Amino acid sequence: PDNLLDIAPSLEQKIHAIENHDEHLYALKQAEKQCLEKYRKIADKITKKRQKGVKLLNKAVTNRMQDLSFSGGSFNVQLHRMDQNIQPYGQESVEFFVTTNTGQSPQPMTKVVSGGELSRINLALQVITAESSPPPTLIFDEVDSGIGGQTAQVVGQYLNDLGKHSQVLCITHLPQVAAYGQHHYQIEKHTQQQQTVSEVKKLNQSERVKEIARMLGGNSRASQTHAKEMLTLA
Repeated sequence: PDNLLDIAPSLEQKIHAIENHDEHLYALKQAEKQCLEKYRKIADKITKKRQKGVKLLNKAVTNRMQDLSFSGGSFNVQLHRMDQNIQPYGQESVEFFVTTNTGQSPQPMTKVVSGGELSRINLALQVITAESSPPPTLIFDEVDSGIGGQTAQVVGQYLNDLGKHSQVLCITHLPQVAAYGQHHYQIEKHTQQQQTVSEVKKLNQSERVKEIARMLGGNSRASQTHAKEMLTLA
């Protein structure tokens, strides 16, 4: 009995809600309408910014692709309007399309590019966006797949530029790329007690010269001289 006075207000609120069900439902619908209007205003602003940003991004990435062994290739972002009223990321979905060779029609990037091509396109994207929103760490694997010469040097330069804003880890087999690293780790596999063991060793400057010379094709005096020049230029 002593608790009845405490229970009474709660029961009164429940009775009031039942008796005024229509008013409560109307208030909820009005609140929902206001939320939808607010959402659409914000989403419309995001859509306009996306439409403007897409043009700039398409041009910037396409230009970078020409230096990354995608001669005649292009990058295209497509915005697809969604039917649902509310989505957490706005009114449209975003899909990346690419053309990797002249004369091809744009295709979804996830379906037509190899691992190495995807890494290089991602590299172009990261270089463009690094100054405004740099991620803390980037890892690139197979970024040098199927390239060499001047393209490999450009990849090395791009990775070096990214390293000014983020920590960049790159697995590479090309000396042109390795020469641009601020630090160089050599990874070797060997057998120990019938088990394969991977060993990681940080190289000093003289060891870097020898390793890059080896990657160039040998440890001759000429290759070592070339390795030193590459490290100086990088």
